[in-house]
Order: sequence, then structure tokens, then C-alpha cells
Amino acid sequence: MLDWLQKLINPPRAIPDALWQLALTDYPFLANRPAADKSCLRKLTVQFLAQKEFSGANDLQVTDEMAVAIAAQACLPVLNLGLNLYDDFKGIVVHPGAMLARRSVIDLAGVNHFYKEEIAGEAMEGGPVTLSWQDVAASNENLARGYNVVIHEFVHKLDMRDGTPNGCPPLPSRAAKVQWQAAMQTAYDTFRERVVMAERFGAEPPWLDAYGATSPAEFFAVTSEAYFVNPNRFELEFAGLKRLFDAFFNPK
Repeated sequence: MLDWLQKLINPPRAIPDALWQLALTDYPFLANRPAADKSCLRKLTVQFLAQKEFSGANDLQVTDEMAVAIAAQACLPVLNLGLNLYDDFKGIVVHPGAMLARRSVIDLAGVNHFYKEEIAGEAMEGGPVTLSWQDVAASNENLARGYNVVIHEFVHKLDMRDGTPNGCPPLPSRAAKVQWQAAMQTAYDTFRERVVMAERFGAEPPWLDAYGATSPAEFFAVTSEAYFVNPNRFELEFAGLKRLFDAFFNPK
């Protein structure tokens, strides 16, 4: 890493203006936040960088610019919730491009099948977050599709706070959890039906990535990406979830 981040020690140092402005330029959904949000986000990003450790895989050198860009996007979901929701891990591993992850699935006969899956990122329960820099850097090109790999993986981290990811983050009461699950299940079922109709019968595909139809946890992560990077289109497509997410990510 470059000098600034190497010297980031307690008390945390301010992010140089040039670095911060570069992140806002490269990721316009950050620049489009209200001025008060951007000020708070900058302070939270400094704290995040002081608490986490970045490392590059396959000889990738993680620069200050890369670290600030990732950290700012990672902090956006917890801007009004607090960094304590990320206190179960420290490491962030950045790969040059997509990664091959080992997977296994047990079929109906009980036979375990192993395979490799190409991924742009992964959040490990109690462990690090891994990201493809190629996908992070291309985020600006995918705003129309509501895609953002950093937000996706860090929302998984929120989902994991109360156990195995299930599409429901930690909530203050049982009533709030019931309300969340009911709203998400309805939206998830509708989204899955649209994906099935598109894939099997040639209907118009849904706006968001069909990967969101694979599980409630992935649906939460995929919809959260869109909520932050393309809020206007998200509200058109998911008005009910917009209200739900507003209440969670922006508590009053």
C-alpha cells in the first residue's frame, strides 16, 4: 500500500482530499448522497480503514485509492447503523479478477458432488471478505443494473450477524423480524416467479440479477445493492422494499 494508508494508526488520520474526491468521482452514487451523509461517510471510512486489514491476492498491490474506494462503499450500508456490525472480522482480501471457489452439493441419492464456481466476491461467516478488484472498479458501469459487489458482500456480513444468512439482518424486536420476513418473502416469491418465466418461457427478464432468486440471503444482498446505487429505479421496482429498507438502513 502507499504511504498514507501504511501510516494510518490510532488516532485515525483524515483521508486526503484528493483520495476522497477520487472515490466520489469514480463512484457517483457516493457523490450523490446529501452533504451531511458524505461528511459522516468520510469519517466512518477513516475508522473502517483503521480497524481493517487489506491484503492483495496473486501479487496484487492494494493501493490507497483501492482501499478508500472499497472502504467507502462498505461503510454505506452501516452509515446510520455503526461499524460495530462489522466487528466480527478484520481481513479484506482483494483479488485482481474473478475467483474460483470450491463448492459441494449433495444430490437426492446422498452423493456429495464437488465443483468450482466463478465468483466476484465472498463473505465468510466470522472470516474475511474477498473481492474482485476488476468488479469493484467496474461498478460505475453497472449502476443501471443496480449492481455493486462491495455492497453485496458487506450486506451478507450484516445478514450473518445473527447466524447463518437467511435474508434477515439483526432487528430490535420479534415483531420487526416478522414484518421484515413477510415483506421480503412476498417480494422474493414474486422475483423468483419472474425469473422462472423469463428463463423457461421467454418472458421479459426482471431488472435485477437473476442470482437474487437463488435464496433469500442472495435476494437481500442483490436488492440492497440496487437500493444504494440506483435508488430511483429501485423504488419503481420495489416500492414495498424501499419503505422496509429505509426503516432499517436509515433509522430515525
